[in-house]
Amino acid sequence: MKIAVIQHDIAWADREANFAALAPLISKAADNNAQFIVLSEMFSTGFVVDRDDIGEPLGGPSSQFLSRMAHEHNVTICGSCPEIQNGDTRPFNSLVVAHPNGTFDRYSKIHSFTYGGEDKYFRAGDSFVTIAVHDIRISLFVCYDLRFANEFWSLAESTDAYVIPANWPESRREHWISLLTSRAIENQAYVVGCNRVGDGGGLHYVGDSRIIDPLGTVIADAASDATIIYADIDAHTVTAVRQKFPFLQDRRNLI
Repeated sequence: MKIAVIQHDIAWADREANFAALAPLISKAADNNAQFIVLSEMFSTGFVVDRDDIGEPLGGPSSQFLSRMAHEHNVTICGSCPEIQNGDTRPFNSLVVAHPNGTFDRYSKIHSFTYGGEDKYFRAGDSFVTIAVHDIRISLFVCYDLRFANEFWSLAESTDAYVIPANWPESRREHWISLLTSRAIENQAYVVGCNRVGDGGGLHYVGDSRIIDPLGTVIADAASDATIIYADIDAHTVTAVRQKFPFLQDRRNLI
């Protein structure tokens, strides 16, 4: 499966501006034969976590945009957005996956970024989500989740690729790069990290999006500019690596 990571800037709290900017980039990725397209965390608003009016209803404008792009270009596409569910006024940071047939998968970010105040305005999810796209088993996480290795470990045996959209600031860029590589090596799986660029909420973002193979080798990466990176990922490669180096079978949970 060919995957595209769109490393993009985000207009602060301006959904329509972001939809207009992203549509031609998505079209370009699809024209380059991408089958799965990854956008950043909070792709339609930026990481706005200090307003109680940023949420949108389930199936609101951000997921409608993703669905429209998926149908128009016959691709699967994902990005996170603030979605209100179950009548609560606080949204989830919801990673929405839109498929070309009009269906959706959703993962609600489990770890609220308390250091940045996300927990005050957002609800935390409590369930893992693994989906299949073109026979690739993909487990979904968002940004801060990357720091919690045990949860990636718990899904390793049923995962070929982890997808992690983010708004990870420049000040901790080395953490982002190191943790992405670690998750790939530890779990012998592909890791797909999509980070934003530009400025928002008083922070600067420099991208460093990358796609890493099950041996920890970077097979596609971006610097600090808005760009699209591509890579082919294959479930058979995951199986071959795990058979050659059967490390997962030695993992023990002593807790």
